[in-house]
Amino acid sequence: MDLSTAFAALKARAPFVPEIALVLGSGLGQLAHCQEAQAGTPIPFTEIPGFPQQTVLGHAGKMLFCELEGRKVLLQAGRFHFYEGNPMALVTAPMRLYGRLGVQAVLHTNAAGAVNWNYKVGELMVLSDHINLQGTNTLIGPNIEPGPRFQDMTEAYDKGLRAQIHAAATATGQRLQEGVYLAVTGPSFETPAEIRAFRSWGADAVGMSTVPEAIVARHEGMKVAGISCLCNMAAGMLPQPLTHAEVLEAGAAAAASFEALVRQFVRNLDLE
Repeated sequence: MDLSTAFAALKARAPFVPEIALVLGSGLGQLAHCQEAQAGTPIPFTEIPGFPQQTVLGHAGKMLFCELEGRKVLLQAGRFHFYEGNPMALVTAPMRLYGRLGVQAVLHTNAAGAVNWNYKVGELMVLSDHINLQGTNTLIGPNIEPGPRFQDMTEAYDKGLRAQIHAAATATGQRLQEGVYLAVTGPSFETPAEIRAFRSWGADAVGMSTVPEAIVARHEGMKVAGISCLCNMAAGMLPQPLTHAEVLEAGAAAAASFEALVRQFVRNLDLE
């Protein structure tokens, strides 16, 4: 896609440069309906050249520039997935646009399956690291400058932001896990044998998004943090099949605690 044309369209509509972008994953889009968001400036994905209609249930498909807890933020309600048949250039295009707009940090959220036996459905997990099993790296191809040809991923998820999320959890009285997120292509859920393998590799949760976006956000020089809502126990851990409806239901049940955590995090955000 033509990033320059897409960026020109976004910049023309953006009322300000946000400090942070919040990417709202499956079942976590309730924040986009809060009073502050509704008073902000909405930009449907379809009004950005090259962005298609959102197709996944639970993803609204729009950007919202608003003030949240006294901070200028951009809420991205929904995302493009590799499993929809989208090229990686489109999956990660919002991160390219945010980097060029001057956004300093991105908080990615997603719905994930718990791989760690010690985790429970409905809990939130801060991403400490990731494992990329999506079969490709989104930086393949000509390097998009000013990002480096070989991006360091030693600290994919910023330690300082992770500490601030933990502080927000303490302030809101929430139990917060921290672990490794493993990304697969989907859209089929994983097999029990795959989950056993993932657990042996050190994965704590599994999902179908976030990793390509996190790589590109780092390539754009932005700080990155991630939170997974553990919406189901992964395949083979319970004697029942997995469904997307279950994911959305668990995400809705966790919406209040997720919003409280994010609000507290944004209120005390320190990007120094």
